[in-house]
Amino acid sequence: MKRSRALVLSVVGALAAALGAVWLAPAAYAAGPTASFVKTSDWGSGWEGKYTITNGGTATVNGWSLSFDLPAGTTVGTYWDALLTSSGQRYTFTNRSWNGTIAPGASVSFGFLGSGSGVPTNCRLNGVACGGGTTPTTPPPTTAPPPTTPPPTSPPPVTGLPKHILTGYWHNFDNPAVELRLRDVPAEYDLVAVAFADATSTPGAVGFAIDPGLSASLGGYTDAEFTADVRTLQSRGKKVIISVGGETGRVVVNTSASAVAFADSVYALIQRYGFDGVDVDLENGLDPTYMAQALRSLRAKVGSSLIIAMAPQTIDMQNPATSYFKLALDIKDILTVVNTQFYNSGAMLGCDNNAAYAQGTVNFIVALACIQLEAGLRPDQVGLGLPAGPGAAGGGIVAPSVVNAALDCLTRATNCGSFRPPRTYPALRGAMTWSINWDVTHNNTFARTVAPHLRTLP
Repeated sequence: MKRSRALVLSVVGALAAALGAVWLAPAAYAAGPTASFVKTSDWGSGWEGKYTITNGGTATVNGWSLSFDLPAGTTVGTYWDALLTSSGQRYTFTNRSWNGTIAPGASVSFGFLGSGSGVPTNCRLNGVACGGGTTPTTPPPTTAPPPTTPPPTSPPPVTGLPKHILTGYWHNFDNPAVELRLRDVPAEYDLVAVAFADATSTPGAVGFAIDPGLSASLGGYTDAEFTADVRTLQSRGKKVIISVGGETGRVVVNTSASAVAFADSVYALIQRYGFDGVDVDLENGLDPTYMAQALRSLRAKVGSSLIIAMAPQTIDMQNPATSYFKLALDIKDILTVVNTQFYNSGAMLGCDNNAAYAQGTVNFIVALACIQLEAGLRPDQVGLGLPAGPGAAGGGIVAPSVVNAALDCLTRATNCGSFRPPRTYPALRGAMTWSINWDVTHNNTFARTVAPHLRTLP
């Protein structure tokens, strides 16, 4: 998200996509911890898998290690919510710092992408067969679920947001767009991201206060008035989050200490102003390991109501192995939405990997969103980020009707261009715009067009 934007031209390879859910049945129940495997996606040359470890005993599990074999020609690629070591075709996943403890009756899960057609065999959990016996590698016909509707890999966080949402950014700075007090944000917006919290002198920490230039343009606007306005929007059923970074932001979280500082400082802002969550908009790179640590620490402080959003640039969401995409996958059990900026990008490859789609088209939006949808994020975690009109971006500006067409194509396979995704995603979260201020500058056309359309989606 930019105060001003420079055009970035990139053509990057992406993932081929064709999906069908293939389930491997859980092993029979046994006292103590057990593990079950499921293929949640399969596109022929590869697949996404998930192991769920359940503690069926009466004692708490403190740490776990799960190993399995893959046949020659099948390997593990990207993985999340676990640490990985391997020796030949034997792969061993161990817990991360936040998911090693499993209370009686509770469960945790981790996932990974596999290349090749093979599936895990000889599964061992903490040295014992994963189900107290042999983990099945073929599903009994009576237990296989329908292949067209794979379940989500984790339940959505409880945030109080509608099924489909319109997100917009509110400027805490003065630029050619219309200046607004927070309470004057149009009613069409469900989620308002306050842009931005900036770095302080403490590595990882961020701070926020009303910008003096904005205050002067509004004839005086204080922190106290802003705080009251946060409450006003919430009383209208809206959610307000603090966005960290932006184009000029220099927030760096690359050590455990800076992760702690980030979590503590954002939590302090949430307590002071009443924010409902945080938006990560770091356009100068991030370390997924330490940012994941920071966000999980923040989640532990706030609880399940915490909204965690991201606004990566298009280039950041081309491949699950890149830092931003990896972060999203690493925290997808607590992640609310990723609103990728489908603009200022130039032409890029879509999930079909056979054409460079030009920005500013339905094809571009749909084909690039498809990468995220087919590579591990739940549909309810994917939003379409577009500029609100001239002045808001250097390229990729589209009419709001194009955004609606992309939403239709992804959720119900109508109004598509020449590119059609491999399936529909009725739970797609919605749309985002940079920015509310630019939208108001252009008579609120984006919100008035897109918000009503969101209410019609499946």
